[in-house]
Amino acid sequence: MKKSIFNIGIQCALLFVLFSCEKKETQQKAPPLMPYPVVQVAKQTVTTHENFPASIEGEVNSEVRPKISGYIKEVLVTEGQAVKQGQLLFRLETQSLSQDAQAAKANVNAAQVEVNKLKPLVEKNIISSVQLETANAKLLQAQSAYNSIGANIDYANVKSPVDGVVGSINFRKGALVSAQDPMPLTNVSSIDDVFAYFSMNEKAFISFMSEAKGETSEEKLKQFPEVKLQLANGELYDKMGKIETIAGDINVQTGTITFRAKFDNKSGVLRNGSSGTVLIPKTYTDVMVIPSESTFERQGKSFIYKVFNDSLTEKPITVLKSSGRLFIIKDGIEEGETILAKGLNKVSSGSKIKPIMKPLDSIINSFETVFK
Repeated sequence: MKKSIFNIGIQCALLFVLFSCEKKETQQKAPPLMPYPVVQVAKQTVTTHENFPASIEGEVNSEVRPKISGYIKEVLVTEGQAVKQGQLLFRLETQSLSQDAQAAKANVNAAQVEVNKLKPLVEKNIISSVQLETANAKLLQAQSAYNSIGANIDYANVKSPVDGVVGSINFRKGALVSAQDPMPLTNVSSIDDVFAYFSMNEKAFISFMSEAKGETSEEKLKQFPEVKLQLANGELYDKMGKIETIAGDINVQTGTITFRAKFDNKSGVLRNGSSGTVLIPKTYTDVMVIPSESTFERQGKSFIYKVFNDSLTEKPITVLKSSGRLFIIKDGIEEGETILAKGLNKVSSGSKIKPIMKPLDSIINSFETVFK
């Protein structure tokens, strides 16, 4: 009897030990929750920029063309040289014109001799005055021909029409040029100030004008915000520009409207024919923002993971605009809600995490990845 009781006690003890071990083993198998950064949805005032490709032109951009045909005898300037209005740029060959001028001068002298011979005869009524008038007409005609050739000789000296900088020189010494050539000899541009021309489609233009301050077009134009210029190398130009004019019609072929912004260019960084991108600022006041990396896409839609205690729930959102590493959210989340900030590719809806609250700025300015 005592032995039976003793055996029962041993069996109970063994069962207790086995149960305890199984419970302990089960507890050891439960994985710990992994820490993930989370952020709280907040509202901010954000300024974004609309980008428009632009072409740069000097405030004055004048084509230099010869007025007569001829061979270039001298090129008196170099590309990029600053010149003044009236400065000699090219000299054309004038040998044939000089010969024509000599012949024309001889005709003038002959006509003058004829007039001088007839004048006393008319005064003595020996001949009719009609003969003298005819001789005077021939003299004027000869003088006109001579003056025309003289003007052409002067046109052989091609001068700058404006103050500015010489562009590409398209013809060199010995080239035959004429006023009908499709390509000018060169361009002279005044680039102390430059214009950036860009276009906006009709839909964007209507939105742009409706959001601009002012009652009339003139008032809106004056109150347009200053714009930035992104250069071809991706850097921002160090001067702000001002939109000065908007075309009065829509290009029927492209459906766009042309804008012109003016930039100071005393430094000479910008050149006629340069390209760039005009950045027009747009401010969104008191809007919900989240880090762009706190979203993911599926089938063309954007999603976030909303955090409830330590569980994640997938939720669709609508992105209104991006600004750097921020997304401006139109709908789908509310201010004060908590969302998963990083590591979205490591979890799924229903996953449990250990939320680590982080400031929004620390996520935006961080380039670290979570759990590589």
